[in-house]
Amino acid sequence: MKNVLLVRMGEIFLKGDNRNFFIKALVRHIRRAVEGTGCTLELTQGRIFLREIEDMEEVVRRVTRVFGVHSVSPVVECDKDIEAICKTAVELMRPLEGTFKVSARRADKRFPMDSMQINEEVGYQVLEACAQLKVDVHKPRHVLSVEIREKAYLYVEKIPAVGGMPVGTNGKAMLLLSGGIDSPVAGYRIAKRGVQLNCIHFHSFPFTSEQAKQKVVDLAKLLSAYAGPIRMYVVPFTEIQQELYQKCPESQLTILMRRFMMRIADRVAGRAKCQALVTGESIGQVASQTMDGLCCTDKVCSRPVFRPLIGFDKTEIMDSAVEIGTYETSILPYEDCCTIFTPKHPLTKPRPELLEESEKLIDGEALIQRAIEGIEILNILP
Repeated sequence: MKNVLLVRMGEIFLKGDNRNFFIKALVRHIRRAVEGTGCTLELTQGRIFLREIEDMEEVVRRVTRVFGVHSVSPVVECDKDIEAICKTAVELMRPLEGTFKVSARRADKRFPMDSMQINEEVGYQVLEACAQLKVDVHKPRHVLSVEIREKAYLYVEKIPAVGGMPVGTNGKAMLLLSGGIDSPVAGYRIAKRGVQLNCIHFHSFPFTSEQAKQKVVDLAKLLSAYAGPIRMYVVPFTEIQQELYQKCPESQLTILMRRFMMRIADRVAGRAKCQALVTGESIGQVASQTMDGLCCTDKVCSRPVFRPLIGFDKTEIMDSAVEIGTYETSILPYEDCCTIFTPKHPLTKPRPELLEESEKLIDGEALIQRAIEGIEILNILP
């Protein structure tokens, strides 16, 4: 019975003397992911084993979403005895058809047979017992893996996971999360590199509805399945938008709104001890995302702005959204604050000095302070 799951680490093994720091973080995230399933975790010889699993499908679903996990395999465990290994191998392979090969790994060098001898003996016994199978060492349909450690572990299935680095091992960043397709994908990609996420969302009630706000909360919830708990800051943005609309040139509205968003996000990021901002911008996708526009928004920030999707086509971003499960929520027809007060002919080559002159027409500092004071903080759990 396969009630043991072998969990493989990926990039962590490249970390040298810092490896234990990353492994401890990964173990902590796996424990969180499987909480409530009743299974236990064991770390041994560079391998993580989950045991006493009642619902293998559910545990696999959860663990393969943990950043830092490279792949998993449901395994059969048996004694380190070649007869027991061969018997287990035959039972494991009996339901299968086609070609196969045996791939043994002897981590315990005290085992009396080397890897090649294990391959030959196990392969011979499987062939003898399973007439429907044939050996193909070059392009087999099935690979029977045998690992000799404190016990023997046999498996055929190798299920890919998300990979990356454990969340929290590479700092913390503030994601500007809208209700669109792009920003959740950007958050996913930056979290995959081990960055802990906070999120900030700009809500323009009554121009944007409570349904629109809930949509963003739902997106953050979907992200948290990968990135762990997320603190989300909901900023009231209506007053700033109305002031800009009434007093500033219409063609500048989009880029001016974006500059105020970045200013507020930058300040909130400082309070939350985030080292960078993250956006879902892709160069040239909309008017505010031209090279000139991006430079103008960066000028108002005191910390770096990461744009994981900067070179992606829209179709590539949509494909990623489908893959991570955020697409269907992102396309729900509820407007966000970026889609209201949109000028007919937005500026594509803004000049910082002209934007600064327009910003003098309003009391920007007072508007920012009131927006920050009105922030609603939500704690999003997986």
